[in-house]
Amino acid sequence: MIFKQEFKWNFRGLLIWSVILGGLVFLMMQIFPDFAKQQENLEALMSAYPEGIKKAFNMDKVSLGTVLGFYAIEGYMLITLIGSIYVVLLAGNMVAKEEGEKTIEFLLSKPITRSEMLTQKLLVVIVNIILFNVFVSLFNFAAFMIVDDGSFEFVPFLLLSIAPILLHFTFASIAYLLSTVLRKGRQILSVTVGLVFITYFLQVISSVSDQLEVLKYFSPFEYVDPADIIKSETLDGLYILIMAGIMLICTIASFLYYRKKDIAV
Repeated sequence: MIFKQEFKWNFRGLLIWSVILGGLVFLMMQIFPDFAKQQENLEALMSAYPEGIKKAFNMDKVSLGTVLGFYAIEGYMLITLIGSIYVVLLAGNMVAKEEGEKTIEFLLSKPITRSEMLTQKLLVVIVNIILFNVFVSLFNFAAFMIVDDGSFEFVPFLLLSIAPILLHFTFASIAYLLSTVLRKGRQILSVTVGLVFITYFLQVISSVSDQLEVLKYFSPFEYVDPADIIKSETLDGLYILIMAGIMLICTIASFLYYRKKDIAV
C-alpha cells in the first residue's frame, strides 16, 4: 500500500527530472560533430589551458575529439551532480515528511510495523533511482547513435551508465538516514544538498592540487570518475566496496534508529 502510493506521488517528479536532465545532455551532445571537425584547433587550445584546469575536468585523460571523451568532459558531470541532487531531495524527504506533515500517527495506526514502512519507502527510492538512470541513459544512447563518428564503444558507455547509479545510491542512503533521524525536511535538504556540492568540490580540488590529492577519498564523485572508467573499461573494485559499505551502514542505521525513535505526532 505504502509503496504503491509513494511511487504514484513521486512518479511525476521522476519523469520531469529524467526528461529535463536527459534532454539537456542530449542537446549538449549535438554539439559534438562541430567539436570533432575542429579537433586540431581544440588540441592546440587545450594545450594552452593551465594544467590544474585540465586535471579538474579530465582534459588531460580524454579528448573532446572522441564522442565518449566529449561526453565525459561535458555531459557526465551533469548526470552525476544534478542526478545526485534529485536523489537526495527524494530520499531526504521520504520519511521526515510524515512527521513534518503530521501524517505519521495515521500511518502507524495501520497494521504495519515501522520496519515494514521503512522498507517500502526505501524500495520507492531504489526503484526511482534505477528508473531515473535508465531513462537518462536511453536519452544518452540515442544521442550517441546520432552523433557517433565511429569512436563509440558500448562497454565504456555501459559502465558510464552504471557508475552514476552507484553514486546516486550512495548519496540516497545518506539522505535516507537523515530522513529518519531529523524531523525538519528543510534542514535535511540543506544538509544533503550541501553535502553533494561539498564532495563535488573536494573532487575538483583534489584533482587540481597534488598536495590535496588525499581529499579525493572523501568524495564519492571520485569513485565514478569517467576518464578512469573509459581508460580502464572497468569500475574500481575498492571504490565499489567503499560505496557499498556506506549504503549498508546508512541503511542499517536508519532501521535501527527509527525502530526506537520517539515519534513526534
